[in-house]
Amino acid sequence: MEKITVRIGSVVGMSSGRTLDDTREVEFVGEELATRRTYGLSDRTGGLTDTRGVDETLYKAEDGRYIVYVEEWSHWQGEPNHYHLVEVTEDDLGVNGRFEALGAEAGFGRPLTLDEALAPPEEMF
Repeated sequence: MEKITVRIGSVVGMSSGRTLDDTREVEFVGEELATRRTYGLSDRTGGLTDTRGVDETLYKAEDGRYIVYVEEWSHWQGEPNHYHLVEVTEDDLGVNGRFEALGAEAGFGRPLTLDEALAPPEEMF
């Protein structure tokens, strides 16, 4: 295990070129298990864009807790980047969990059962 340092809060670039940084440093001992990046939607076309998105990093803390570091980022001037930590359970990382895709990256995933695959979409998620 190693010392991990992340920042929580928000950062926004303003039109003057200045940056408003309202973040605080958090340190803990743990290990990184997985990372995942998803891309956001374009305001213009509604399609995917690489100018905004979310990065998630899963850690296992020294005390056994699972922690997800969420970075909601944008390359657009005036749009803030938000950073926060979420304590999660193995259920959150498993099938139909809040962080299912990140959990799959870390080895928590499993194939869907036939009933899960045939369920209407609103019941799957």
